[in-house]
Amino acid sequence: MDDLIEKLKATTVSPNCSSDNTTSILSEISATKDPKLFDKHELADFFLSLTQSEDTNIRKEAAKCIAEITKSEVQRKKFTKPEVIKIFLDYLRNLNGETDNMELPIQICRALGNICYLNDEARDIILDMKGDLVLIRLLDITVIQDKVHGLQFIKVRGGLLSNYLLGGEGLAKRAMDLEIMQKIQNIIAIGVTNVEENEDLLLNTLPLMSILTENVAELNFEAELNVQLSRILAASTNPDLAEMCLELLHYQAESDEVKLLLAKDGLCETIYQLLEKYKTLANLLTTGVLALGNFARTDSHCIYMVENKTMNKLLEVLAKNNGVKDDVRLQHALLSTLRNLVIPKPNKCAVIQAGLVETILPMLEIHQPPVVFKLLGTLRMTVDGQEKLALELLKNKTLIEQLVHWSKSSDYAGVTGESLRLMAWLIKHAYLNKIAYALPRKGDAPAEQLVDKIPSMDYDRSSLIEFINNECTIEAMINMLTSQHLVMQNEALIALCILCVVFLGKSSSSSSSSSSTSSSATSAATDGDTAIKLQDAFIKFEVGKKLAELINKSSDTMTKEIVENLQNFTNLLRNSDKLVAHLEENNINELLKSIPILTEYCTL
Repeated sequence: MDDLIEKLKATTVSPNCSSDNTTSILSEISATKDPKLFDKHELADFFLSLTQSEDTNIRKEAAKCIAEITKSEVQRKKFTKPEVIKIFLDYLRNLNGETDNMELPIQICRALGNICYLNDEARDIILDMKGDLVLIRLLDITVIQDKVHGLQFIKVRGGLLSNYLLGGEGLAKRAMDLEIMQKIQNIIAIGVTNVEENEDLLLNTLPLMSILTENVAELNFEAELNVQLSRILAASTNPDLAEMCLELLHYQAESDEVKLLLAKDGLCETIYQLLEKYKTLANLLTTGVLALGNFARTDSHCIYMVENKTMNKLLEVLAKNNGVKDDVRLQHALLSTLRNLVIPKPNKCAVIQAGLVETILPMLEIHQPPVVFKLLGTLRMTVDGQEKLALELLKNKTLIEQLVHWSKSSDYAGVTGESLRLMAWLIKHAYLNKIAYALPRKGDAPAEQLVDKIPSMDYDRSSLIEFINNECTIEAMINMLTSQHLVMQNEALIALCILCVVFLGKSSSSSSSSSSTSSSATSAATDGDTAIKLQDAFIKFEVGKKLAELINKSSDTMTKEIVENLQNFTNLLRNSDKLVAHLEENNINELLKSIPILTEYCTL
């Protein structure tokens, strides 16, 4: 390399001189594989003189050498000179598509683009020279006479503009002022007419839109542009192009107005078809699912996506990607979208029948916190109001044991919270309708009076018995009483009230003991054992201490509903003599009187 550099300098080419020997040496230098070999040399001034040669071939080869040399960070800094950058900008300023041979502009774009790479100093020089206007005007070149080199020019133009615009928010906003979006939209309008033929034009233009989207706050595309992107997506057979379109549309569809526009244009159906077309490409599938997730933000959209079977396609994709070794981003995206789809009540039965639960339960083996968080949230939304499913899941030993584990051991607060909430929701939605009359609200008779009037329990309690058999579940519900969030405190109280009504209420023993059949006798014995186990667990895990902590910590912020559920729970605990003593040890009666909202009731 040293010899080549010395040979080149020995030619001492002046701006008015041409030399085949110089061109040959420049070609050898540009063919060098390792740009770091140039690092010890001072080449910027010498190559600056070569770029001013009247010989086009020398200028082209010199620009090509600079493009290769500046792949090295050391030389990139050495070539960051106003004189070098000005020479390149002056040439590009007068460039148009009518040029017969685009080889020189191609190498100049490469050289300037490599100098700009991760180089704010070079970007600032371009900005000071108003060179950004020159670069952006390159997008006006939509017809290129040089068909041989036209495609390469399109590629290096895109690379140059990308490396410049990646300089941050200021450069992107200035580009917007120079109407870069209008120029891009003109190119997109050309590309959409024949996506296959214009594939490379689109592949090298859309990245500019992504950079602008990331750097310009609330950048909203014109409606026509969004529709064009949707149609490019539908027509494309290139997964890279499809992914670019999806990412842009995913961002734009944050707006309800754009969502409606794209939905009318059939974007959901297009994405649905893409999921079928690109089954094995995790990145593209993830982007597509995220885009669909943006539509699953309103009940009407969610209902539509279930009715038109988009949900089935998502489940099909998840069923093939629900293992420990599968792509975490894809799993997270799928669960996020499915969680939204299952929220509207009209969707729940359809999603359950389509196999949602069977598809996601194997994912309990996954321990990636973002996936677990979405998995638990999806299950919680699914059991809302679904008594039969809640009863089944309460009996699922693997699920309950895993929930207990995550509620204790997760370093991710969201997973801990969702584990506790799902346990509480399972109890609530499995049994609340059966025992709601035993949980009076203000103005009703006291719970201790109502408890004798509870009808005989003619419902299946086996799910709850299996839940309680893992005593750590009771510990989890008791610990949930002191959660930071009021909603979780209330959910814990409701779950604990249900446990007490079913197993500690006076009617639970009397109704069972009045039965004479052997099966009923066995059931009564089981209920009795469970009641003893429940009382022992309440004392072992210090429910009184947790209630005292709850009142001391949250009494000032308690809602009326929480206070009523707290009263119900303590009243129900008093059905057990052992628990009465336990409550007295923790001064619960006096603490209840200190809750401000109860004091207000009394003074009214």
